[in-house]
Amino acid sequence: MSTSTAAGNTAAQPAFLSKERIIAKPGFNRWLVPPAALAIHLCIGMAYGFSVFWLPLSKALGITAPVACAPDMSFISQVFSSQCDWPISMLGWIYTLFFIFLGCSAAIWGGWLEHAGPRKAGVVSALCWCGGLLISALGIYTHQIWLMWIGSGVIGGIGLGLGYISPVSTLIKWFPDKRGMATGMAIMGFGGGAMVGAPLAAALMGHFASPTSVGVWQSFVVMAVIYFVFMIGGALSYRVPPTGWKPEGWTAPAKKASNAMITHRHVHVNVAWKTPQFRLVWLVLCLNVSAGIGILGMASPLLQEVFGGKLLGNGLAFGQLDAGQLASIAAIAAGFTGLLSLFNIGGRFFWASFSDYLGRKNTYFVFFALGFALYALIPNLGHLGNVALFVAAFCIILSMYGGGFATVPAYLADLFGTQMVGAIHGRLLTAWAAAGVLGPVLVNYLREYQLSIGVERAAAYDITLYILAGLLVLGFICNLLVRPVADKYFMTDAELAAEQALGHDKGADSSTVLEWKASSGSVPLAVAAWLAVGIPLAWGVWVTLQLWRQSILETLHGRSVSRQQTF
Repeated sequence: MSTSTAAGNTAAQPAFLSKERIIAKPGFNRWLVPPAALAIHLCIGMAYGFSVFWLPLSKALGITAPVACAPDMSFISQVFSSQCDWPISMLGWIYTLFFIFLGCSAAIWGGWLEHAGPRKAGVVSALCWCGGLLISALGIYTHQIWLMWIGSGVIGGIGLGLGYISPVSTLIKWFPDKRGMATGMAIMGFGGGAMVGAPLAAALMGHFASPTSVGVWQSFVVMAVIYFVFMIGGALSYRVPPTGWKPEGWTAPAKKASNAMITHRHVHVNVAWKTPQFRLVWLVLCLNVSAGIGILGMASPLLQEVFGGKLLGNGLAFGQLDAGQLASIAAIAAGFTGLLSLFNIGGRFFWASFSDYLGRKNTYFVFFALGFALYALIPNLGHLGNVALFVAAFCIILSMYGGGFATVPAYLADLFGTQMVGAIHGRLLTAWAAAGVLGPVLVNYLREYQLSIGVERAAAYDITLYILAGLLVLGFICNLLVRPVADKYFMTDAELAAEQALGHDKGADSSTVLEWKASSGSVPLAVAAWLAVGIPLAWGVWVTLQLWRQSILETLHGRSVSRQQTF
C-alpha cells in the first residue's frame, strides 16, 4: 500500500496488483472479463497439447533417430545423462506432473487467490507458466530432463492451477444471471489451448529445425514470450465487481430464488470441504473426468485397432496392415483426436450454458445417464463396423467431459455461495489430479491385460468401456445423493463481514453504485478484446477441421484404391 499527501490530506493508493485497485467503476462492461480469462486459459491449455513435443524430443540428440541409452544404465543415470536420448515414457511424466501440481496448487492457494484477487493471481500464473517453459528450454538445450520436469511439470503446473481458477469467482459474480455460461466461457479456453498451441508448436519446430537441432528449445522460448504477452494482458484486464453488484434491472427469477439447491448465503472454504456435499461433488467430478480422460488418452489407438483396414475400405485387421496403410490410418486417427478436442471445447460452453436452464444437478444426471448408454453401446458399434456412429458417440462423450469441468464451478456456487467459490473450486480440482491418474492407468492396464490373454485388438477395449460405464453409474448415484447444504455450515453475518474485509471486498460508497449497464463507449474495446482471443481460437478450430477433412479424404482415397485393386 502506497500513500500520497496533497493539501494536507493523505490519500491511500492501492498497490497495482491488489484487489482493491481493480474494483470496477459504474459503466464498466462486464463482457471485457471473459476475454481476459480466455487469454490466460488459451495459453495454459497448451498443457493438453504437449504430446506434440514427445517425438522430436525423443531424438533430440540423434536428430533423425534416437540415440539409445546403454542397456545397463540406471534410471537415475538416464535422468542426468546428456549422452543418450529420452524415451517417451520419461517425457510423459511432464504430463502427469502438470495435473498433479495443477490440482495441488489450486487447492493450496485458492484461499489466497480470493484475498489477493484475480489480477495478482493471473500475473503469478504467467510468471510460473512462461518461466517454466524457459527453464524447460534450458533443460532441452543442456539435455537435462530433470530441468524439464521441474520447469514445465512443477513450476508450470503451479501456474496451471492458479491460472485455471483465477477467473472463476470473478466471472460468477459478474454474471449472477448466467453463472453456467460465465464459467463455460472461461474454462472452454483451457480445452482450446491445445488446438491453438499444438499447430503453433508444430510450425515453430518446422521453422527452427536444422541438421543439428529438432527445433524444440527455440520453440519453447518463442511460445513463452507469446504466452507471457497474452497472459499478462489478460491478468491486467481483470476487474472485480463491488460486493452485491447486479446487472441493471435484473432480479433473480422466482423459480431460482425458491430453489433449495441454490443458496443465497456463503460457506467458508475451510468448512466447505468438510461437508457431505463437497465430498459427493468431488466424486461426481472425479468419476466423470476419469471416464472421459481415459477415452481422450486412448482415442487414437482405439480407432485404429478397432476398425483397422475398415478405415481404408479394405476390411483388413490391424495386424494385417502394411507400413503405408498403418501411416494412413494414423493420419485418420489424428484427425479423429482433433475432432474430439473440438467437441471438448464446444461442450464446455454448451453444457455449462445449458445448465443455467436445466439446473446443475440435472445436467450431471444427463452426463451420467447418456454417458452410460453411449459407453455401453460403443463396443457394438465397433463390432458392426459403423465408423460414423462410433465417432459421433465419442464426440458426444467428450463434449460432456468438457461440460463437466465447466459446469462444476456453477454447481459449487449454487451449493456454497459465491464469496469463496474460487477457493472451494481449487480444492475440488484435486479430483482432477486423481482422475488424471485413475483414468489413464485403468484404461491402459486393462488394455494390456486383455491383449496378454489373447483377446483380439478389435475387442480389447470392450471390457474397458463397460467398466467406464460402471464408473458413470457410481457418479449418477453420488449426484443423486447431493442435497442442499445444512444451515450449520454457513457463515454468520459477522464471519462474512470479516471474510469480506480480508478479501478487500467493497460495496456501495459515495462513488460506487451496485447496479449499472455497460457504457456505450466500452463497446469498441469489448469487440477488440474478443477479437484478440477469438482470432487465435478460430484459427485453431480451422486447423482442426482441416485435419479432419484431410483424414476423410484419405479414407475415401483409400477406399477408391481398394476398389480399383478389387476389380
